[in-house]
Formats: sequence, structure tokens, C-alpha cells
Amino acid sequence: MKKIILSLTILCLVFISCNSFKTTMGKTASLEGTWELNYVSGARIAFEGLYPNKRPTITFDLKGNSISGSNSCNRYSGKLNADGNKISFKEPMAVTKMFCPGEGENIYMATLQKIDSYSVSEDGKTLNFIMGDIAMMRFEKK
Repeated sequence: MKKIILSLTILCLVFISCNSFKTTMGKTASLEGTWELNYVSGARIAFEGLYPNKRPTITFDLKGNSISGSNSCNRYSGKLNADGNKISFKEPMAVTKMFCPGEGENIYMATLQKIDSYSVSEDGKTLNFIMGDIAMMRFEKK
């Protein structure tokens, strides 16, 4: 009897842990691909004034565990730090150094540093970067 109870307990724990792993992987997997910024919070300049020619993008490569993109002028790349819906861009990133007029790229990179979590809409077309409980950036799937 003890063996049966022990076996059932172990079986239940295996199912629960496998389901938990699937959920975490499913959430992170929804990041895969390229996203284009369409909103940034806190800027004192209108969005179209910050990014008149080219909007920032971010690309997630889950197999390579990396991110890359454009901050509207320069290219950047770095390591992906995501676990469930938690994400961090605090590790140093490689960034090209072309001269860019305006404040758009500085606002984009500074806001990325503040992000601590994300959410993806149910239809998979909208990505929100969140600081605390405030949506700081919104992207659309390209």
C-alpha cells in the first residue's frame, strides 16, 4: 500500500512539474521573432517626433538565447535574460555608434533598462514591456 501511494505521489509531481515547464516555455516562446515599437511611456516628445524615419525594433532568438534590433538609428545585440514573464535588459549590450539626431535612441535604450517583465496579447500580436505594474513600451509583431 505504501508503494502505491508513493508511486502515485511521484507520478503526480512529475505531471505537475512537466506542465509547469510547458507553461514557462510557452510564454517565453511567444517572444520569438521581430517586434516593432509603437508606444513608449514617459517621453516628453510625441512618438512620431522621436522616431520620424524609423521605429525601433527588437528581435528575440530563443534558440541562440539572444536579442538584437535597432534603436531607430543604431543596431544593438545582447543576451536574452527571460524567465517566465520576467525579463531584464540590464546586462551590457553591444551597440553601434553612428551619430543620430534627436533623443529617440537614448529614450529607447534608457527605457529598456527599466523593464522587469513582459506580457504578450492572447492573439500574439502585441508585446508589452512592463516596469512594476506600468506598461512602459508596446510593440507589434512584424
